[in-house]
Amino acid sequence: MADAAPLNNNFWSIILAGGEGERLRPLVQQWLGQPKPKQYCTFIGTRSMFQHTVDRADLLSSPDRRVTVIAKSHRHDALAQLADRVTGKIVVQPINRDTAAGVFLALAHVRARDPQATVVVYPSDHFVYPEERFVKVVETAIRAADLLTDHLVLLAVAPDRIEQEYGWIQPGVQLGCIGEHGLHKVDLFVEKPTPAVARQVMLSRGMWNTLILAARIETLWEMGWRCFPELIRLFEQYSAAIGTSKEETMLEAVYQKLPTRNFSSHLLQRLPQQAAAIEMSGVLWCDWGKPQRIVDTLQRIGKLPAFPLEYAVA
Repeated sequence: MADAAPLNNNFWSIILAGGEGERLRPLVQQWLGQPKPKQYCTFIGTRSMFQHTVDRADLLSSPDRRVTVIAKSHRHDALAQLADRVTGKIVVQPINRDTAAGVFLALAHVRARDPQATVVVYPSDHFVYPEERFVKVVETAIRAADLLTDHLVLLAVAPDRIEQEYGWIQPGVQLGCIGEHGLHKVDLFVEKPTPAVARQVMLSRGMWNTLILAARIETLWEMGWRCFPELIRLFEQYSAAIGTSKEETMLEAVYQKLPTRNFSSHLLQRLPQQAAAIEMSGVLWCDWGKPQRIVDTLQRIGKLPAFPLEYAVA
């Protein structure tokens, strides 16, 4: 395995920002007096989670190689928060069809312009700290994806607790090292396990799956064909309309037929043999799906959230 190969410049950033943040809705409603998806909220400092994600992505790839997927109802929030940044390509989902649709919609756009590209997929509702260390790990994942061209490479986190709402990775044999980071095969994905199963996976060196990944476009597209051909077939039809006057109309028509598929459950769990994992050591990571997670994470770095603490337990 290569130690420090030059970073591939032919890669794109995909930002997934179409979620509704339902679990944090009561907190946000109480705090802001109106509903707002968590990725567009500023829980600390002066930037929202979405803005943090965009800025991190732009540290590695130029904004004109960034595709962001948003929901139609979030258009105002997303565009307002990109007002002082280069917008990149914004793709508006007509309807939420779960995570596989969001990923492959963005892939269709990158594939139409750069079919040989490598992509990095970033969910926009994750907390990571420090950002500089995180970016270094993402660089490692990009290098790994260029070496293992038939694999996707996921960032994983060593757990510090039993967590039922996260996806888990059971790592297999080590394939080698890239710099200081070990690269492991994946033996198994476990989605939202029971406490007993989560404990068992944790005791056997299991890690949390962040769903931050790097891969060649054609590798992901081929995996999609194997796992949900009915979805990929529709995106192939849509791809032919990208860049034409029929693009928006075709997207609406495709989403009316599009099946609901989850990227983790319907792809990763079916094809663990095509996945590799890098442990994101030295980075504090959390999916802020619950108020208490926000409070606990910020306490670890000596910070307080922008909302009153009592709202976290209300």
